[in-house]
Amino acid sequence: MRSLGCAVAALALVSWASSAAAAGSETGWTPIFNGKDLTGWETFLSYQPEQGNDEVIGVGKDPDGVFSVADGAIRISGKQWGALTSAGDYGNYRLRLEFKWGELQWAPRATGKRDSGVLYHAVGPHGAQSGHWMRSLEMQVQEGDCGDYHSLDGANVDVEAVKAGEELQYKAGAPVVANVKQRVLHSEDAEKPKGQWNVLEVVLRGDSVEHIVNGKVVFRGTHSKQTVDGKLVPLTRGKIQLQSEGAEVFYRNIEVRPLD
Repeated sequence: MRSLGCAVAALALVSWASSAAAAGSETGWTPIFNGKDLTGWETFLSYQPEQGNDEVIGVGKDPDGVFSVADGAIRISGKQWGALTSAGDYGNYRLRLEFKWGELQWAPRATGKRDSGVLYHAVGPHGAQSGHWMRSLEMQVQEGDCGDYHSLDGANVDVEAVKAGEELQYKAGAPVVANVKQRVLHSEDAEKPKGQWNVLEVVLRGDSVEHIVNGKVVFRGTHSKQTVDGKLVPLTRGKIQLQSEGAEVFYRNIEVRPLD
């Protein structure tokens, strides 16, 4: 009996150690969406003439219910353009979240690719970019293009890239293109079919950026920066924005983890 008891105890210890190791690999993550309401987030809606809205709606005003919570996820209808903005600002961190597409699409993008985006290092006033979004760097969330890079309101990075027609495309080891303020295509398509949840990650260490779609690194950039008073200065900290841009989209399990 003693031998059996020792064996059971040893097995329990191994099981506990395995569980602890698994849990330890996920420690340090902090949810920034509680799954119940939009506490900790600020709404901003701009203008959308195609929806009968010629003037900026503004902060904290959402007459059409563009932003809501459904089944533990943030629902963004996309009807009016704008963004949901984190109350906190972050630097030197890893962002992880999940998204999937809904069904609705709105003019001027009632047809074609569904579109949204995750903006990071967002600074300055709402609407700095095209009247809709803050100055920031963007991880594109668009059908077939998830993980692309965009610059908003002049924020930029240096990128290893090759020419792809009129665009640039990220390619590890390619010559560095400095101060990129245009779209950069992701290295490969890693998005799941419409209706399935995708895991997106943005790794922001110092002034470097990395986009990961469903476990695949599809973009890297370095020396993130902005122009202030005519001079380029590092842009390494800011808020997080989730875009409303003409398509219904859902986001959930939004969390951040500080990096060493």
